[in-house]
Amino acid sequence: MSTDLKELLAVEVVSRVKDGDTIGVGTGTTVNAVLESLRKRVVDEGMRLKVVPTSYQTLWLCEEIGLDVLPMDHPGAIGWGFDGADEVDSRRRAIKGRGGALLTEKQVAKRCQKYTLIITEEKQSNRLGEISPVPIEVVPELQSQVKQALMSIGAKNIELRNATYVGRSGPYFTQHGNIIIDANFSDISDSLEEELNGIEGVVDNGIFTSYATEVLVSKSTGIESY
Repeated sequence: MSTDLKELLAVEVVSRVKDGDTIGVGTGTTVNAVLESLRKRVVDEGMRLKVVPTSYQTLWLCEEIGLDVLPMDHPGAIGWGFDGADEVDSRRRAIKGRGGALLTEKQVAKRCQKYTLIITEEKQSNRLGEISPVPIEVVPELQSQVKQALMSIGAKNIELRNATYVGRSGPYFTQHGNIIIDANFSDISDSLEEELNGIEGVVDNGIFTSYATEVLVSKSTGIESY
């Protein structure tokens, strides 16, 4: 069912793409479904698109499809962008970063004139944080003091994210060489995103307070927008 719901999102997003667009492209399985659907339009219609990807995985897939990949620091505007999310509330606030690309995802989101989050219905929440912990990208050398600072502001279940490499377990490293700490909060206020980034050693965090201009939700009854 989840795959079918992602395909519905892919059809909707691809229908909005116009020849010559400059698009910010997120990271994750839902985004990949959109890109695979977009591949057919690019081939059939000879569309020329410029994209700003948020991860190496997305960059490589965009290159494979034949899209014109722009660097993060290119001087032009990004007309619109789309990305998935781990959780979104009714106010379009989101938690992102389960895939580890939160830093670049937020940088791209800030530059998009319009920014759409695309999710399946199980990612909707009544209270932000009830589904997903908040990923926090941290300078490795400062993880201990960051954890102490997080506890002091009410974080719970603070865990260093681990990964398995060729059969061995170790810290998960982002493509920027940082680690990720996942932390739960009983209440996520509008100011928490900025408060977390004020902690020494925190590079950025996965709270996206006011970036999305639209959320598309794929449900068994169809696509809803808010």
